Amino acid sequence: MTRAYVGLGANLGDREATIRAAVAALPGVLAVSSLRETEPVGVTDQPRFLNGVAALETELSARDLLDTLLALERRLGRERRERWGPRTIDLDLLLFGEEAIDEPGLTVPHPRLHERRFALEPLAEIAPDALIPGRGRVANLLAELH
Repeated sequence: MTRAYVGLGANLGDREATIRAAVAALPGVLAVSSLRETEPVGVTDQPRFLNGVAALETELSARDLLDTLLALERRLGRERRERWGPRTIDLDLLLFGEEAIDEPGLTVPHPRLHERRFALEPLAEIAPDALIPGRGRVANLLAELH
């Protein structure tokens, strides 16, 4: 079994209900952070996000877990039109154990995790000592953000 962490985000429709539906459909959920309102990153002319993180225990490979997340996004109405654009749901594979994976279509840890407060804060809430390979412990990285 591998401990994985999934970023949860939404800024269209009933954000909280959609995130709760995603969490209910995720395999092996151990913990879910509180949800927090955040400003959009990248494309800033869009509604505010609701963000959180879920911890999972899974027997799936990282690739199979990612495929599960993408299928769940589609089931919950996600349409990929614009990078960093508005979305009904966003499920990001942030960490997969302490593995570093760099394959076509799959990069773990999430490439910008260490610089994104909206992901580090909820991750630190449920796993402050989690290691981001090549970067350090979640709590330390959060403390270093300006």
